[in-house]
Amino acid sequence: MTLEFAAVVEDRGFDVEMTVGEGETVAVLGPNGAGKSTLLALIAGLLRPDHGTARLGGRVLFDVDGRGRGPALRPHERGISMLAQDALLFPHLSALDNVAFGPRSAGLPRHESTRRAADWLARVDATALADRRPAQLSGGQAQRIAVARALAAGPDLLLLDEPMAALDVSVAPALRRTLRDVLADRTAVVVTHDVLDAFTLADRVVVIEGGRVVDVGPTRAVLERPTTPFAAGLAGLDLLTGTAHGGGVRLEDGTLLAARSADALATGAAAAVAVRPSAVRVTTGAAPGPTPPANVLDLVVTDLEPRGDVVRVRAGGVSADVLPAVVATLDLVPGSLVRFSFDAEDAVAYLV
Repeated sequence: MTLEFAAVVEDRGFDVEMTVGEGETVAVLGPNGAGKSTLLALIAGLLRPDHGTARLGGRVLFDVDGRGRGPALRPHERGISMLAQDALLFPHLSALDNVAFGPRSAGLPRHESTRRAADWLARVDATALADRRPAQLSGGQAQRIAVARALAAGPDLLLLDEPMAALDVSVAPALRRTLRDVLADRTAVVVTHDVLDAFTLADRVVVIEGGRVVDVGPTRAVLERPTTPFAAGLAGLDLLTGTAHGGGVRLEDGTLLAARSADALATGAAAAVAVRPSAVRVTTGAAPGPTPPANVLDLVVTDLEPRGDVVRVRAGGVSADVLPAVVATLDLVPGSLVRFSFDAEDAVAYLV
């Protein structure tokens, strides 16, 4: 079923409109406090909007006018299941009975509920766990049972709230594969901070910041051509925004950047340059600079972060990945004056 959603929660600064097509999985990305949890609570019926309308297929979830009046279905009437970060299984029930709880609550006979539960345990590769209590399950196993329980209820819409957040890195890939299989052709909304979840599970991405939708589109398109620093960070890119000028992009401080153009850049149009931190070179006043036509930015170091074999140097909202030896040689510390540079062929310019 298609979800059509538009709602305002004034005291949270939330004003979001979005659509999820039938059989489509949409990933909702955004920094902490962006409004992702508010979105899920509104859809699930855990929060009432100040005004707005939401429909799931032919069912009106809520239709609240500007004075806060109007109908709103209770959570159990909405045909929606939610999968949270924690499995939240009933501790006194076996895995099989946990999964059968939804169908049984909906009025299905015990034998039919048990049959459906067994089927879903098989689909999430958890048949061997049927007789175990939650205390006997690992985190990954418990989350598999939670997936089966959510889907056994036969929801028209599945909401997933950071489904991999509480799992060990070694466990998450298996659950991600399970979710990819069970979400095929199913209407779902996945809230996540993990770009891999978006690429693996979602058909489209909605980026929310400050309670507003700031970007929306096919997953690859949004993450390959980000329009906000948050989305750029998820995609592992530096983002510099300005206006198109002479085939390049002029920043607010007047710096003109050259890059490969993905769009026809009409002078004066809002545009951005994206470049990977690994393509950015770092020098100081005491070191030789790059040869033209490299792009050059004179900045002040704000942070240094070890990241595996490299150190990420952040300055002026831009990042560069360099070897530890470079940090030592240049004596880089927060407050150091540095020159970041990158070549035009290593960057992409596009309209935003």
